[in-house]
Amino acid sequence: MALRLRGGPAVECLPFRLLFSKRGKIATMTSHARETQVINSRFRAPRWLRNAHAQTMYPSFPWAWRSRPLLRRETLELPDGDVTAVDWVVEGDSLPDAAPLLVILHGLEGSAESSYARMLMEAVLERGWRSCVLHFRDCGDYRNRLPRRYHAGETNDLRHFLRELHGQREASGNPGPVLAVGYSLGGNVLLKYLGESKSETPLAAAAAVCAPLNLHVCAEALNNGFSKSYQYYLLKRMKNSVTQKFDRHTAAFDWQKAMSAKTFAEFDDAVTAPLHGFAGMQDYYDRCSATHFLDKIERPTLIINALDDPFMSPAVIPAADKLSDQVTLEISENGGRQGLPPQTKPT
Repeated sequence: MALRLRGGPAVECLPFRLLFSKRGKIATMTSHARETQVINSRFRAPRWLRNAHAQTMYPSFPWAWRSRPLLRRETLELPDGDVTAVDWVVEGDSLPDAAPLLVILHGLEGSAESSYARMLMEAVLERGWRSCVLHFRDCGDYRNRLPRRYHAGETNDLRHFLRELHGQREASGNPGPVLAVGYSLGGNVLLKYLGESKSETPLAAAAAVCAPLNLHVCAEALNNGFSKSYQYYLLKRMKNSVTQKFDRHTAAFDWQKAMSAKTFAEFDDAVTAPLHGFAGMQDYYDRCSATHFLDKIERPTLIINALDDPFMSPAVIPAADKLSDQVTLEISENGGRQGLPPQTKPT
């Protein structure tokens, strides 16, 4: 492995296990990091769950969950007068200030209720870490104030939250490291933020899982085969979210064009771009794809993608020379979309 824990061997390929030790020590690059920055994952799908689509859907089934951590909500006021929510794991409140803190960024139309977020919160709590989910604007059951939502390149909210968090933790006198994991769209936001911030970030390390590194490629991949089913489902949710916030008289975009969109590209061109100051879908994808920021990252960062992810194609995988020395890209042949199921059968 290209990443090793200080004073210890390389470990498993889950985001928090590869980057951080149980005691919260941050992983560092070995001298041969450049040669092994793009590595083959040791993950192998279990025999009972080899299909990429089955792996993608598996985490949403009730039997895939061990429990549901109790959460408490905080309101985060944003510099532009808008507001969003942060959900914290209640059991983590009793942990010492020196405990590592993990910030989780959810995916498209996700929230703290998303299965992957719940599973990760539970896993890090068992390791003695605190964790929270930073919601993107207008996500989950929390409505923001301003006539806008969220997008794959919105890094200012994350930057503001981390700045506020850093100030609070420094005041304690004995703060542990702050780490971040982003899933899907949240992974793209996290990687773009890291590339923009370079060394000016309170994050000690980060990981991105199934990030759509090239938005153009991913939008096109969802137009093919069974992947169209995911696009249909998510578009339906996105349109429903839009109708809860706007109507044809208050929308600052072409309502008919938005409601008739049949692809992500059409929806982003009709809604996401005009709501957030982009000239159109092409401009949005060009400016916000994380692949343009990977060579500027200055914190230890792990990117995990699966070749059979139905939301993208192998064309999204960047070459090693597009990565900074602090980035390791781990590629799995299997795993689907944020699947990576365990090797044991569900009970």
